[in-house]
Amino acid sequence: MGFSDAYIAMLWNMSEDEIFELRKKEKIFPVYKMIDTCASEFESYIPYFYSTYEEENESIVSDKKKIVVLGSGPIRIGQGVEFDYSTVHAVKTIKESNFEAIIINNNPETVSTDYTTSDKLYFEPLTTEDVMNILELEKPDGVIASFGGQTAINLAAPLAKRGVKIIGTDTDAIDRAENRDLFEKLLLELNIPQPPGKAVTNIDDGVKAAAEIGYPVLVRPSFVLGGRAMQIVANEEMLRHYLKTAVEVDEEKPVLVDKYLAGKEVEVDAVCDGKNVFIPGIMELIERTGIHSGDSISVYPPFSLSQKVKEKIIDYTRRLGIGIGIVGLLNIQFIVDQNEDVFIIEVNPRSSRTVPFLSKVTEYSLADIATRVILGEDLQKQGITISYPKEKKRWYVKVPAFSFSKLRGLDAYLSPEMKSTGEAIGYDDKLNRALYKALQASGMQIINYGTVFATIADKDKKEALPLIKRFYDLGFNIEATQGTAAFLKENGIRTRIKKKISEGSDEIPESIRQGHVSYVLNTRDEDSVGVNSDGNYIRQCAVENNVTIFTSLDTVRVLLDVLDEMTLRVSTIDA
Repeated sequence: MGFSDAYIAMLWNMSEDEIFELRKKEKIFPVYKMIDTCASEFESYIPYFYSTYEEENESIVSDKKKIVVLGSGPIRIGQGVEFDYSTVHAVKTIKESNFEAIIINNNPETVSTDYTTSDKLYFEPLTTEDVMNILELEKPDGVIASFGGQTAINLAAPLAKRGVKIIGTDTDAIDRAENRDLFEKLLLELNIPQPPGKAVTNIDDGVKAAAEIGYPVLVRPSFVLGGRAMQIVANEEMLRHYLKTAVEVDEEKPVLVDKYLAGKEVEVDAVCDGKNVFIPGIMELIERTGIHSGDSISVYPPFSLSQKVKEKIIDYTRRLGIGIGIVGLLNIQFIVDQNEDVFIIEVNPRSSRTVPFLSKVTEYSLADIATRVILGEDLQKQGITISYPKEKKRWYVKVPAFSFSKLRGLDAYLSPEMKSTGEAIGYDDKLNRALYKALQASGMQIINYGTVFATIADKDKKEALPLIKRFYDLGFNIEATQGTAAFLKENGIRTRIKKKISEGSDEIPESIRQGHVSYVLNTRDEDSVGVNSDGNYIRQCAVENNVTIFTSLDTVRVLLDVLDEMTLRVSTIDA
């Protein structure tokens, strides 16, 4: 009786559906006990329940209409706050709409699992079996799956198959957003471009697809959160290694192989009611494509997009929301190339990590608006009659925070796989000052003197040159490995050469340990990913000695703008 349906199905050669029907027939279901926060000293009612198998059920089912919200379940560090935020706001709105609000979630590090948040909290795993047990007892009027991230969204189809009423974005719409073939077909119908790509289910097909598309390619598992196991691959050898070691690839778990396009990355959160779409703001990312959006610096309003590009983004968002059939929240990520062509990276038919940030800075509570839409109150009834409100005059910046020094073995090189564990926000009437506040709040040391150590990949040297010259002109000493130093000297920058670690020298680590280095600039070629190189050791040494490290030249450019602003302010004060 304590075994899972999947385990019993394996033993009895029955499907999980057949096992579930058998348990229903035999009335073999758990009961729910209440957490006792008073250690039995006082009688108390705490609507905080866990399952067990015995006779007495302490979860009393009310006659009130009820809505169940699925949480995120346990999740990787730094990736839960957005779903927790959306879940809590949804519950607040559900209560205000005179429904009983029930949360199913078993992540102890969330506000949604505070028993004072909802009318009832079931601290249970987010699996089909465990959720169905609760729904059989409560018989809710609807279940919302779009506020708990990918875990909750993945439950929508198996729950709907068992007769559960999924409210808001339904399973057909989720399929149109997440099934590669259906999504590509929709984009063709809507005449919206995306980078060429293909979903593959075996290694040979992956190699063939990459050859047709052309390297470099971006490879990633489908239906994941945080860019897990996402990587830019430069050649066939790397691709074969990735498909053999990094992911499971089969008919049930396709891997997406897309052409990697370099360009500006832009992100939008919106609410669709099936007829109209509301876009409170467009966020432009500082770092170009190739770094996960959760590890990038986001700026609202966008600082370099033309009106033409903004209008394209608004148009594509509106058409996609309605075309997919979204009822509630959606998140879209775009690429804008140098010709101002706009491509779709992906559409998430759910809440995203930027919902709290955009809600705060635009003063439109997206989770509340989306919940009202899900409960049947369209945008017009809520008084929202415009697609894109006037942009704020102030600048708002979201900067990721990292815990590399606390998470041993984690490479500090930023990539398509998310590594940040938090974020900080800064705002000001001037963009550089907003950036300064956000960078400082994220824990970055901002120093306007000292030494910059640079080791730059050949493909990045030309772009890095004017940035390193700006450091030099600000009075920084420049140190570099031999190849980078030779290039900088040829271009008029006095540079101290440091011998490579692989040559048996300890010069670079020693300089970092002694506190001489203020910043480390390190970029690499795509074909060096996973190689145990000097760069790995330098990054590890910088992290261990609390030296700020940059692996994206876009972030370096932002830092220099901030340092220029600091210098200008000091000069103004002195004058």
